[in-house]
Amino acid sequence: MNCTFSIFSKRRRSAGRADRSSSAGFTLMELLIVISIIVILMLIAIPTANTIRKHTNEVSAQKSLQTIEQAQSMYEQNYPVTGYACTLQALSGEGSAGPPSATSSQLLSGQLTTGVKDGYIFNITNCVKSTANNSERVTSYTLTAVPATVGRSGDRGFCIEAGGPIKMDPAGGTNCTQMVQ
Repeated sequence: MNCTFSIFSKRRRSAGRADRSSSAGFTLMELLIVISIIVILMLIAIPTANTIRKHTNEVSAQKSLQTIEQAQSMYEQNYPVTGYACTLQALSGEGSAGPPSATSSQLLSGQLTTGVKDGYIFNITNCVKSTANNSERVTSYTLTAVPATVGRSGDRGFCIEAGGPIKMDPAGGTNCTQMVQ
């Protein structure tokens, strides 16, 4: 009697394991449904993420233009004979390279010194020079920030004329005629 009970209990245990293993997995249909739901959610989320990234890049470009504008003000105060800087390199520089100068004022640091930051390309253009007492002085300039790839890294271009407000070009260029809101 003892032997019969032990065989019966072994059969019962192995049958229970088979039932559990077949019910523990997912069917192919269930997996396909889950995958299709994930794909639909990704199709909704990816364009939204790209729009958010472009907007973030545009806000960063505007803030970076303000930073360059502040550096230009300090440069003009520090080097009144020279006036404003006509290159980003004149606003940048390393402290380890020696004391600040008109060609390396050490007023900008980080990515802005390269002219490329967060998908935007920065430049100082339209430098207007005047001559007084046999020396040239830069009296005006335009700062520009354009997307590296229009539509991908940003949609709008931004400009600041010396001491003025930020304006934008909705086409992504430097024809900045509209005020930023």
